[in-house]
Amino acid sequence: MILIKIGGGKKINLDYICEDIKILIDQGEKVILVHGASVARDEIAEKMGAPTKTITSPTGISSVYTDKTAIDIFLMTYPGLVNKRIVAKLQSYGVNAIGLSGIDGQLWKGKRKTAVYVKEGAKTKLITDNMTGKVTKINFNLINLLLNNKYLPVICPPALSEENEIINTDNDWACAVMVGALKIQKMISLFEASGLLKKFGDESSLIKNVDKNKLDEYFIYTQGRMKKKLLGAKEAFAQGLKQLYWSDGRIKNPIIKALKGEGTIIS
Repeated sequence: MILIKIGGGKKINLDYICEDIKILIDQGEKVILVHGASVARDEIAEKMGAPTKTITSPTGISSVYTDKTAIDIFLMTYPGLVNKRIVAKLQSYGVNAIGLSGIDGQLWKGKRKTAVYVKEGAKTKLITDNMTGKVTKINFNLINLLLNNKYLPVICPPALSEENEIINTDNDWACAVMVGALKIQKMISLFEASGLLKKFGDESSLIKNVDKNKLDEYFIYTQGRMKKKLLGAKEAFAQGLKQLYWSDGRIKNPIIKALKGEGTIIS
């Protein structure tokens, strides 16, 4: 079983990804796909006059501020527009995909963060209306039911809180919890870079191999979203992951090339 996570960047090539997923499935591999939709979300939020707001924790981790309006835009974009486009694209390649959000069948359950501290300049502020949370539980029976009946689950946020509220959640952390629940040993994360870079934006500074036991040493090379990817990676290995591949979602055969070591391998 392979878990594939694809980012929500504009340059991610879905056709190349779907071609590789078809190859894996034809080889008898069970595949789960988790996706983002950040660019589409931001574009729709802008059009609706409610642009996406980002907050930063005191430790420097950035995340999206999610009030009720942002949740509505999230629902339109992630399980609506982007999820269904990905499902349709996979179907066009002969893959019997089925789209789900973390809400459906209580697929992703989590604990809502009722209070969040954010850094604004030199000040630290408390926010209590942020509808975000961290996934803690997976409905692995539903995923196995789909896989055993030859469906490819295509999963995206949001999730459900313990009180059955809709909450925004971090994909990288949710994937790590899925690793533990489904005993996944291989995961591929595709985004708009060739892998983990020593210098932001410099593709020639690719780090080819990372020791899973020394992940903390690599935070100095990360900015923005990559910090969350690194935190998710740490948790995935704590949950039993054996190999994690960070690679380029813009190139031909991105999954096949990742598995051959053309990006960053963490093991």
